[in-house]
Amino acid sequence: MWIAKRLLSSFVLKGHYSLFCRPPSSLPEYELRFLHCTCCKRSRIMVSGFDTLNSSISSELCQENDKPLDSCYTAEQRAAILQRLNTATESELAQVKLLRGRKAVNIIDYRTRHGPFNSLESVINVPLLKHKSAVIVFDSILKPADSKERKKGKVNLAKFIRPEVDRALLEDTSSIVSIVCGTNKIAWTHMDQAKTVLDWQQAECKSFMKGTYMASDYLKDISTVISSFPAADFFVVEKPSISPQNTSLYPVMVHLRTVEAMLFALLTPAREPGCPPKVLNMLRTAIGRHFNLIVGDCRTSGAETVRKMMTESVMKQDPRVLFPHDLVLKHRNSFEMRSRNRGEELCDALLQAVAFFELLQE
Repeated sequence: MWIAKRLLSSFVLKGHYSLFCRPPSSLPEYELRFLHCTCCKRSRIMVSGFDTLNSSISSELCQENDKPLDSCYTAEQRAAILQRLNTATESELAQVKLLRGRKAVNIIDYRTRHGPFNSLESVINVPLLKHKSAVIVFDSILKPADSKERKKGKVNLAKFIRPEVDRALLEDTSSIVSIVCGTNKIAWTHMDQAKTVLDWQQAECKSFMKGTYMASDYLKDISTVISSFPAADFFVVEKPSISPQNTSLYPVMVHLRTVEAMLFALLTPAREPGCPPKVLNMLRTAIGRHFNLIVGDCRTSGAETVRKMMTESVMKQDPRVLFPHDLVLKHRNSFEMRSRNRGEELCDALLQAVAFFELLQE
């Protein structure tokens, strides 16, 4: 104990450079500031000179779940937010951050049943909209220019599109052909930027999963299918999500990879260096997450989602997807559970096309 005291006094008094005495240097003097602890928001921790991210006043005021949402905004801001939520169509709501897909549908369903929103606090009664997500939605409505800035230039779309393409080219797309391969079928959907279904078909391929995967037989069937494809700006091929660790599904994985490779080879035209690719991959799991079809590690059927889109196309004035009447009649029974030849590939091809355009709007 005596030795420890002597050492401590010598460091302090003699000016030895240690934890208690900073050596002379050119380091700048830091201004002491306080940060809120994430564990205890009322506690203050002293820090020096660290820049923190700027956030809106509303986000800071509403970071606690028990803080009333209406008290976080001025009267003018509340009026602007409620005006947008009470009058916007589903497609207009989808342009607001976090309001794509099911949340936009839930907002319209809620105001149809209960009338227009009278306060910001009432918005959290909408399914899938909690306190924190509501704050993000409100701030996005008040500052739409921020989302536009994020869309400019080339961004990384590797989360759901491969290979990477300049976003401006994707946003200027007039139409795509979405292609999904099954164990014995290839289905495709031709859709334009307004999410109007221009064509929707599937074809059986008799050589699939037969014998030893003869390349010549595969090539013949796939070439026949491709000859029916319409012209489009991009061809989007589904990227299967089968894990190579599952050895029982190895034959299926080999089959899907073979068809995918042939589709890329046959659909890709000769192009000069620097030209963007015309054939793209879209991750199956990304589409499943977009439509809330992922349960655990598996993707469930999207047949119910497609049936609802078809019904809305007939019943609603501003549907999520517009189907021509003849295609509704043609495929209205293709997704029934009792059907022996259920059109899962047709369903997946349509959902992939819808997800392609909707993910670009984020």
